[in-house]
Amino acid sequence: MTLARLGIEAEPGHDLPLDSHLHTDLSPDSDVPIDVYAALAVERGIAELAITDHVDFDARDPAYGYASFEVRERSVRDAAERWAPRGVLVRFGAELTYNRTWEADLRAHLARHRYDFTIGSVHDWPDSPYVPSRVGTWAANRSLDEALAPYLAEITAAAGSGLFDTLGHLDVVRRYLHGSFTAPEIFGAVELFEPALRSLVDSGTALELNTSGYRHPSGEAYPGPPLVARYRELGGQAVTAGSDAHRAPQFAWGLEAGYRVLAEAGFTTLTFRRGGDRSAVELPTRLRVPGAAGGAA
Repeated sequence: MTLARLGIEAEPGHDLPLDSHLHTDLSPDSDVPIDVYAALAVERGIAELAITDHVDFDARDPAYGYASFEVRERSVRDAAERWAPRGVLVRFGAELTYNRTWEADLRAHLARHRYDFTIGSVHDWPDSPYVPSRVGTWAANRSLDEALAPYLAEITAAAGSGLFDTLGHLDVVRRYLHGSFTAPEIFGAVELFEPALRSLVDSGTALELNTSGYRHPSGEAYPGPPLVARYRELGGQAVTAGSDAHRAPQFAWGLEAGYRVLAEAGFTTLTFRRGGDRSAVELPTRLRVPGAAGGAA
């Protein structure tokens, strides 16, 4: 079911328990000091934040070596101390770019370093066909399943790796293929995403509802509602939600709309880790769908 059919408007979220995907000025594509997000959280009633700056493993990617683990951790831990008295909990996370080529390096990084919460994401890696300068020409002579195949191979491997707490923006490939294939065309081929969704269920990795899609031309979150619904049907129980903000005005943008998509699919809780075991974070009562059975921690 689409956002429009649910009658939901994307706007800045208020009075919500968690935004679990935020980038600060320790990511190369963000300019936001961490205290700006925390102050906005106080203003808007967002109780808990996960700071998830980029970690890349290919030297050609912009976050490769951009900020050390130690610098990132100190920034977040210091902010957590400053803002806890104001009622905002700040967690130390990371968005780690996944590709089978560097999975061994990624595993080694996670073996050395401890995060409260981790997001694994597949982006348009340097050798991929999805790089903006070539994706249009590459996709022009391919069917939908052929155009999705390289991305789906990586996202399925990431989902089954067991490395992450959640899998970020599962169908962000829609953004790369915008202009070649429409969102309805891709949502009409949910079966192509089923190996990735089943891998999430089998590995116990959560599915992220990433609301940055509301800021992009497709106008739907990543993943779109049909994929969220199919994940639930396949037995998926763990979900997270984050705005993926890179600029201050993007903080918590569309977050309530994203929560509603999860509620419509039957979830009543988010699954979040704070450095130990996973915990259930209740969706606000106002967003619950009658008869929903809820997720699991």
